[in-house]
Amino acid sequence: MNRIWLLLLFVVPVLHAATPAEFAASSLVKRVAKDRAGEFHVQEIPTEDGKDVFEIEDGPGGKIVLRGNNGVSIASALGHYLKTRAQCHLSFCGDQMNLPATLPKVGAKERVVNEFQHRVFFNWCTLSYTGAWWDWNDWQRVLDFLALNGINRPLDVTGLECVWYDTLLKHGFSDEEARKFLVGPAFFAWQWMTNIQSHCGPLPKSWLDQRRELSRKISARERELGMEPIYQGFSGFVPRELKRKFPDAGVANQPSWCAFPGSAQLDPLDPLFGKIAATWYEELRKFYGPLHYIAADPFHESSPPKPGDEYLVNVGKTIFENMRKAADKPVWVMQSWSIRKPIATAVPAESLLVLDLNGSRANSTEKFWGRPFVTGMLHNFGGRINLHGDLRSLAANPFHKTREAAPNATGMGLFMEAIVQNPVVYDLAFDSVWRSGPVDPDEWLKAYARRRYGAESAAAVEAWKILLAGPYKPGTMGTENSSMPAARPALDPKKSGPNAGFSIPYAAPELLRAWELLLQDAPVLSKSDAWRFDVVDVGRQVLSNACQPLQREIAEAFRNKDAARFAELVKTFDGLLADIDRLLATRGEYSLGKWISDARRFGRTDEERALYERNAVMLVTWWGPEKGGSDPVIFDYAWREWSGLVGGYYRMRWNDFHRHLAEVLKSGGTWTEEGLKQAHGRPALRANDYFSVLADKEWAWITTAHQLPAKVEGDAAAIGKELLGKYGSLIQTQVSTKVTPQQNALPQGAVQVGSWSADQYATQWKKITIDLTKHLDAGGPWTFGALYQGGRSRLHVRNVTLRFGSEIVSKDLHEGHTGNEHVDNTWKLDLPEIPLNTPMVLEAEVRTDGTTNSSGVYFLKQGK
Repeated sequence: MNRIWLLLLFVVPVLHAATPAEFAASSLVKRVAKDRAGEFHVQEIPTEDGKDVFEIEDGPGGKIVLRGNNGVSIASALGHYLKTRAQCHLSFCGDQMNLPATLPKVGAKERVVNEFQHRVFFNWCTLSYTGAWWDWNDWQRVLDFLALNGINRPLDVTGLECVWYDTLLKHGFSDEEARKFLVGPAFFAWQWMTNIQSHCGPLPKSWLDQRRELSRKISARERELGMEPIYQGFSGFVPRELKRKFPDAGVANQPSWCAFPGSAQLDPLDPLFGKIAATWYEELRKFYGPLHYIAADPFHESSPPKPGDEYLVNVGKTIFENMRKAADKPVWVMQSWSIRKPIATAVPAESLLVLDLNGSRANSTEKFWGRPFVTGMLHNFGGRINLHGDLRSLAANPFHKTREAAPNATGMGLFMEAIVQNPVVYDLAFDSVWRSGPVDPDEWLKAYARRRYGAESAAAVEAWKILLAGPYKPGTMGTENSSMPAARPALDPKKSGPNAGFSIPYAAPELLRAWELLLQDAPVLSKSDAWRFDVVDVGRQVLSNACQPLQREIAEAFRNKDAARFAELVKTFDGLLADIDRLLATRGEYSLGKWISDARRFGRTDEERALYERNAVMLVTWWGPEKGGSDPVIFDYAWREWSGLVGGYYRMRWNDFHRHLAEVLKSGGTWTEEGLKQAHGRPALRANDYFSVLADKEWAWITTAHQLPAKVEGDAAAIGKELLGKYGSLIQTQVSTKVTPQQNALPQGAVQVGSWSADQYATQWKKITIDLTKHLDAGGPWTFGALYQGGRSRLHVRNVTLRFGSEIVSKDLHEGHTGNEHVDNTWKLDLPEIPLNTPMVLEAEVRTDGTTNSSGVYFLKQGK
């Protein structure tokens, strides 16, 4: 008997107790693979020289072995296997998880080491523009998705309102005062970024109770997976009412922000700062647990209360000292947006991590003065829905290019303001988390189409070739171009939000062809929810683009006083909006009804449900302030082509405006948009009597309860085919040059004589020289111009001078700029008759207006 037991001791493997990382990863595998989870085996392994690592390998019994040094790494092994072997796909915009009956073998063991210490996800705005109404089920899926893609530093500010509430109660604020200070749930991001207070509230107590539970679940899951979240520190933003309670404290009101009353800033060097900071970090630790990565952006989008570098150095030291008291070896996380060198360099280098949100500030800050930084991608603003994103640039892996150029580039990050759009851009960006080199974008897209749609389709691959050459071509990574359906009506609309104007940087009929190709293999591909999303998304863009020339035809008919033609075109335009809405209604991602339903589920009373609905609708329409305060200037910042907005709010506005124009035609009256007060390059909210009445109608729509469907309606493929047939001929006849204002094309007869690119210029004036010797071949008038091509900031130019040696031949000193709009962006030069090849040099001063992210060309044209 003893011999048998001795034999068993050597033959039977010793049962291995799962480590915490293995337990977390196994649970994730069950959530992702569901009833197929038993076909995977997870195993924790050591790091490689301190770096994260994963392995995938074939195991006994046909199992797939997933190894990694923590939960995120093991999850990344699963994500990699699903993409590269199982041909499956997960995204925020549709999944395709049809696992083969027998799991494909790995083949040779694959081991991948991650060169980035930090992989960051979320912009503060993301958690409002996309995540405002996520519940625990949503958060579980999001955190699993991030782990599958290797993210280990998520921003975690869910429930921060509870920390604010608890802190204020300990500093003399009542329950009512504290909740009145807090904004409504849709607007937390801008309160955490110190911009606003008391907007769309007050916050109900029941909300705080729910968030305490939700936030603790989120934080626990993040730590369980091996993530180290970034939490919010204290930088001095306080309620305006604090001055009344502490009259001797150094509390200063900041200037107005986007028509909102200015927020209040407590001087970090005031004695009260340390007391509030101590309470803040005590409550933060109680709420989230141990602290390590702590975010703080002093004087974000505002100015310090005192001048001088010495003051800023002391601010940096003081804020960090308060962090140090609260955490063991804290790392101060700071955004590059409004970074100040004296503050940043006052912190020990190893204790600072800079988030370069759009990857544009490193070169203009001496690589952040040697401090560790994360190079990022921003891509989306406000959750606007527009196909765009430079896939070739992403395929070249700019994150690792930055790392190669700067040893202190220790991480990468995705900092979009909203998520649920352009899934291909994010899938390619996530590929860079574990990949250190470039990929061929054409080959990558073939594989992407295969795994996203769950089957081979030559037509789908051809569609993606068109998309790569169109909306996803180079130069398309910046701000979303405007949407005509979402634009506030005008005879000549300038833009649909405060930023980019109207431009379709590709031939519109080509996108129609891509839509047709996607639909071609519907019987084979329609099982994929991801394919159904893309059918809707491409179709939405095709039909939205068609609205642009249609509105210009409407304007032409109005000016020609052709009432019959005007009425015919308006009817087509209205029908197009209704059909776009019907197509969008097949997707929950693009549903205002679902957005509202998700918001209302947090309410415990009718009053609370109404408050959350108003928050949800305000964010994607007026934004704020609310009626009764200053008129909004960033209205429609978060415009979205969603069902319920296109067929509801936007259609209501366009119908009202077109009715008004019809009445003007009937009465023989006039309509002009000349000389109107402007807000970010478009007529202000109440720019004239008509727009003032329209504003009241908008407010009534925003504050009225809407019985919109929360669930999807209709079949995407069937409706897509119907609308393709209905509008295909119309779109084919809309000549591309009419559809696209060629604001980025050189004027006829012009030649390019130079260019600028991201990080070349900053906000300080810089002198440039351009050799024009080979271009100036005759006397007479010449025109020099600057033409923006892409990026986040426009370029200003002034003091244009033409020199022959030390002699000034001609000059035009006015200041102009080029961006989404061109203002005085050409300069007139008069050249005397000169011999051919006479050396001529042009000098000018240039600067950007916000970031270093700007690119464009300089041109020269003979004549005025």
